[in-house]
Amino acid sequence: MKIKIAKKILLLYLITISNLAFAQIRIGETLDYEVDYSNPKEFEIGGITVSGNENYDMNSIITISALAVGDKIKIPGDEITEAIKKLWNQNLFDDLSITITKIQGKIVFLNIHVQERPRLSRFSINGVRKTEADEIREDIKLSRGDVVTEHLKQNIKTLVLNRFKDKGYYNVSVDIKEEIDTAMGNGKFLYINVDKGKKQKINKIYFVGNEEIASSSLISSFKNTKEQFRFYPFEKIDTFLVHVVKNFKEYRQKDLLDVTRDYFSDRVKLRIFKTSKFIQSDFETDKANLISYYNTKGYRNARIISDTFYKVSDRSINIGVSVEEGNKFYFGDINWVGNNLYSNEFLSNILGIKKGDVYDQSRLESNLMFNPTGTDIYSLYLDDGYLFFSATPVEVNIENDSIDIEIRINEGKQARINKISIIGNTRTNDHVILRELRTVPGQLFSRADIIRSQRELAQLRYFNQETIGINPKPNPIDGTVDIEYTVEETSSDQLELSGGWGAGMVVGTIGVSFNNFSTKKFFNSKSWRPIPSGDGQKISIRAQSNGSWYQAYSASFTEPWLGGKKPNAFSVSLYHSLQSNGLKRSDENRQSIDINGISVSLTQRLKWPDDFFILSQGVSFQNYVLDNYSSVFSFSDGYSNNLSYIVSLGRNSIDAPIYPRSGSEIGLSLQLTPPYSYLKNIDDYSALSDQDKYRWLEYHKWKFNASWYANIVENFVASIRFRFGYLGTYNSNIGVSPFERFYLGGDGLSGFALDGRELIGMRGYGNNTLTPRNQAGYVGASIFTKYTAELRYPVSLNPSATIFLLSFVESGNTWLNHKEFNPFKMYKSAGLGVRVFLPMFGMLGLDWGYGFDDVPGSPGANKGQFHFSINQSID
Repeated sequence: MKIKIAKKILLLYLITISNLAFAQIRIGETLDYEVDYSNPKEFEIGGITVSGNENYDMNSIITISALAVGDKIKIPGDEITEAIKKLWNQNLFDDLSITITKIQGKIVFLNIHVQERPRLSRFSINGVRKTEADEIREDIKLSRGDVVTEHLKQNIKTLVLNRFKDKGYYNVSVDIKEEIDTAMGNGKFLYINVDKGKKQKINKIYFVGNEEIASSSLISSFKNTKEQFRFYPFEKIDTFLVHVVKNFKEYRQKDLLDVTRDYFSDRVKLRIFKTSKFIQSDFETDKANLISYYNTKGYRNARIISDTFYKVSDRSINIGVSVEEGNKFYFGDINWVGNNLYSNEFLSNILGIKKGDVYDQSRLESNLMFNPTGTDIYSLYLDDGYLFFSATPVEVNIENDSIDIEIRINEGKQARINKISIIGNTRTNDHVILRELRTVPGQLFSRADIIRSQRELAQLRYFNQETIGINPKPNPIDGTVDIEYTVEETSSDQLELSGGWGAGMVVGTIGVSFNNFSTKKFFNSKSWRPIPSGDGQKISIRAQSNGSWYQAYSASFTEPWLGGKKPNAFSVSLYHSLQSNGLKRSDENRQSIDINGISVSLTQRLKWPDDFFILSQGVSFQNYVLDNYSSVFSFSDGYSNNLSYIVSLGRNSIDAPIYPRSGSEIGLSLQLTPPYSYLKNIDDYSALSDQDKYRWLEYHKWKFNASWYANIVENFVASIRFRFGYLGTYNSNIGVSPFERFYLGGDGLSGFALDGRELIGMRGYGNNTLTPRNQAGYVGASIFTKYTAELRYPVSLNPSATIFLLSFVESGNTWLNHKEFNPFKMYKSAGLGVRVFLPMFGMLGLDWGYGFDDVPGSPGANKGQFHFSINQSID
């Protein structure tokens, strides 16, 4: 095409110049003047015109050509040729030429003639769904007026093909048709026709040459390339058994586990979180994973000879991988060089590799540095300030199947922290972050302090826990290091809007929590954007009501660093509620209960046994005033007071508050009132009315909870939790307090909680249905236990919407008193759920649970049912 055009241009150039030059000369010059084209002559450009242009400005075309009036050029010469090249390289024209229109002495006039390439007027995408077409539009980014070229069309095809191949459509084809658009001069309408074909999935992956490692083990090393779902555990089992009998000597030498895995690998493939579509880039990565797996087994020279694919059907392919395993190697002698701080024996114990162990380069590197558990040589030195430490393993001798290693150490000198800087905190003040850090200027650098600081920042819940960054900037010259923390602010304030069912009516709730408030900026009008924030204080306001029947209001304030020097959190909260039958206060038939309460607490971080421990102490007071109200309590008129001291000891080492992957959270709490009955000289309480018995409540309430989290693989997490509660009495003649009891079952959401009851959720059963009851209804329990096991997998860890799926099994029960307590009698359930954390609303949950055990007196309470939860009320 280009050669043809070039020849055409050259021909037109020679012919046109000859004819036009002489013609113009005859008009404007003497007749005996001729131009000798075999002898180039120099001319001055007297003028340049452009013809054939419809969409491009004349001056722009002249500028691109680099020709200008007044330039001296030779005709014929390189200047004209270069001008044509520059215009052609713009990829805007199908044809172009430069001709002479007139010559006057040594002055020449030129014309640039162009034939513009067509422009895109419209395009359509056919053969796919609307959503897929929209995605293609985002990929190809076409606009009206784009120049239609072969390169443009090929780029469209490539982008569309890649999109669908990434989704497993390897039979996809793209055809682009052009049509002249008469509505736009020189316009083209493009029809992008897509035929996805059928999605290509992987039927089977087989290996050739793997004599030592079972195929099932090799398949498991493929993290993203997976076979299709199948479940035929007993397919051709007779053929397999016959083969085992015939080749018994061969199977005798094999590992029973490998034989079993190979058998089921061919017949059982359970796909839950990974698809079986074939993606070339994932396959290339998995081939590298395969070699890495061989290396961990001592086969350091293993390699892939070839791989092949063939179609089983229009929807599936088989993949074959041919490997060469090579010899298996073992660790020989391991010697240390350059270590002065620690002995060879001590370092060898930390390394954890002995002579004769299977040679594994990745294990050696992990135990030298960056072991996830922190038990490696590198961490040993870093935790003591040796930031410039290095350890280089060198293979010094290979004899038969043994490899001797020499680890060359350069301890360097200890580094001290010079400067701490924070980047990205647009709302939170620097001092709020700095007071949580374990790294302090002047102290020795410590990797453990860095990791702990990262955890403490995540626990604040002000920042995206997935993007908290730490960037040490060492200075080997003066032996110091600057540490830069990067954070990404997320919204920590929460809004609660909910509706619940209690006492036979709907209860609406509205609440707001400002979790990063600043009282110092309260009177600064410029800080109200929309509220003063940045000092880490917490203010919560909440209201519940269903109209004139029930209202409840609460407010709380927390200062996490009372005095600003130590992490002593001071909290105060106020509470008021009123429930009545809706009649006016002046009506003699009015029934009502007024509850007012206040609590104050102080929470301290302890340094012993370690600094994960927290001690909290507080005082709480509630006043209950009853007026002709008999539906909940054993007396209808009078008042009751609940003054208690609360102390709790806890340890929290989870790595992140929203989606923890490791760590534990354990807590033991005691709430107790003064033993009033011991201070009174009363021998017979049976003669007292309930009003007199419970004028001042007395009890001691014990609670224990424990949670453990373990990262199984990638972000797949296992969680195990246990809860226990016991409500005791000082005086058996008075009995267990009717207040502060436990209610088990359902979603754990609070509707009416007038008597200080504690609602414990348990999925698979109706609300409160696992609670002791009498003829009047549920009376609450003095003892409860609950066990929970969950498997969790995240869908999104984006801080604006953290989403994870879970499956669970639970068991639990309640007992009226300690005589009935039986820890082996449990109600059991299982199910599935999803959690969504939205910064504005907190943690929202939806679970489906099925109870396995019937509940006496509550038929249907254990049927499969959905549960909605707010802020982990069900957990």
